[in-house]
Amino acid sequence: MAVLSVILAALAGFALGAVWYNLLSKPWIAAAGIKLDASGQPEGGASPLTYGGAFLCILVVAGMMRHMLAGSGVTSAGGGFLAGLGVGLFFIAPWITLNVLFSQRPLRLAAIDGGYAALACAVMGLILTLF
Repeated sequence: MAVLSVILAALAGFALGAVWYNLLSKPWIAAAGIKLDASGQPEGGASPLTYGGAFLCILVVAGMMRHMLAGSGVTSAGGGFLAGLGVGLFFIAPWITLNVLFSQRPLRLAAIDGGYAALACAVMGLILTLF
């Protein structure tokens, strides 16, 4: 059941990312400095390898979050949501902000990417405690 919960949590985090970045695509593209082609789409686009790598990264986060939640004795859905939110807000988002600051990109990029990390981790924490 543990492996299934990790996979489901990763799928939820990945799906949330699809919705998040679809809704915020224009400001994210501008903040990230992505070049657009003549049709207004990002140059080169994202390959299946990009999406596979992204899912693998989310799967690793979900697996470690499951380990952390189990080791901490977090078993309630609310506790999982809150712990996941904490991971996103206080571990991942600051690290994203650090990278944005040193790459001299707009802080809006950190807000978009960090906001996704916080929300996705909260949802993954919720799912991990439901199974």
